[in-house]
Amino acid sequence: MSAVLSNNMNDIKQVTFFLEECKRMGIKVLSPDVNESFYKFTVNKNGDIRFGLGAIKGVGRNAVDTIVEHRKEGMYTSIFDVAKRVDYKNINKKAFENIALAGGFDSFTKVHRAQYFHAEADGIPFLEKAIRFGSKYQESKNSAQMSLFGGSSEVDVPEPIVPNCETWGNLEQLRREKEVIGIYISGHPLDEFKHVIRQYCNLSLNQLSDLKPFVNREVNVAGMITDVKHNTAKNGKGWASFIMEDYDGAYEFRLFNEDYLKFRNYLIPSTFLFCKFKVEEGWVKKDTNERGEPRIKFMEMVMMQDVLQKMTKKVAFEFGVNDISEHTVHFFKENIAKFSGNCPVIYRIKSAEEKISISMDNPNQGVRISNEFLDALDKEKIRYLLNEREPKKLIDTKEDSKTVETEEEEEIHESLVDDND
Repeated sequence: MSAVLSNNMNDIKQVTFFLEECKRMGIKVLSPDVNESFYKFTVNKNGDIRFGLGAIKGVGRNAVDTIVEHRKEGMYTSIFDVAKRVDYKNINKKAFENIALAGGFDSFTKVHRAQYFHAEADGIPFLEKAIRFGSKYQESKNSAQMSLFGGSSEVDVPEPIVPNCETWGNLEQLRREKEVIGIYISGHPLDEFKHVIRQYCNLSLNQLSDLKPFVNREVNVAGMITDVKHNTAKNGKGWASFIMEDYDGAYEFRLFNEDYLKFRNYLIPSTFLFCKFKVEEGWVKKDTNERGEPRIKFMEMVMMQDVLQKMTKKVAFEFGVNDISEHTVHFFKENIAKFSGNCPVIYRIKSAEEKISISMDNPNQGVRISNEFLDALDKEKIRYLLNEREPKKLIDTKEDSKTVETEEEEEIHESLVDDND
């Protein structure tokens, strides 16, 4: 797989596809590391795939070669050690910066990514100071070796002080990571909302490239808003376009008329949004009587951090007769108390052999549905259903009855689309 990734290193779509395949196969793909990476993707001694330094924007073959060549003298111990050993004829400041943004220096645990770019009162970022230190160290070392006076060859150049600053937030770190690699490696902005996507979304955004199979169906999608444009048509009515991104792709939505007035305040870049909408038949054109492309009618928008508690009305735990143990009882006793809340719970015991199912509920017992609680259930491999719904069940695409929009609706739509600025 590392060879396949290396052969497609310049095609980010292919890299993304094969990284997903690695995840599906249980193969770890690790971020770039100056102490382990080569130019291309490689397999380390643990069988994990290590990202190649050459996949980082602005890091060329010569820069990687000097890092790898001087690594033969021993593993790098710090950013100062790297700066002292590499050949500055082959690596520049931009390469250093992009390696830092991609996580290539993360193995130096005493310095986090934000510190490399933090500037003190002198306005010079720490990483630039480290590079200047390394260059000066090499100059002093060469000068000492060339001395005709036979003095000491020891070089005494003080290391810059590592500045104190706050770490970047997860979203900021991932955003900068993607800028220099083209994809997220160390995580994904939506990881925090994996349960929302798994439990409440029935489509991925890349499936919306063709809306026809979903006409007259309700669709639930979620993602991060990456771009928003508010517009005004010539008739004075406002409308907006916004791009949402999830694990599998991105899609550009448009809001018109009452949808725009109702939902425009949700359209904020870098926020996480859950959307429920219906895919309706396209407008019927007056001149040809032909139907246009299907359109989206928004029904609800919810901030993703509010979905679990707002939309979960009950939770059911399902067990086989032989699955219940003293450990299981202790787990529920502890966690129901820990995550006490208002969401009703149901305990359902099933016997596959006798085809019997017994359900028990307790009106005096409720839980607070949260990521932490669902993570605990997943860790214990306990089956649960939120709102009696199977997770990530794709909607049916069978044909249904069609609806026809009025001529007035068509004129409003054409006015907003054709006359916008």
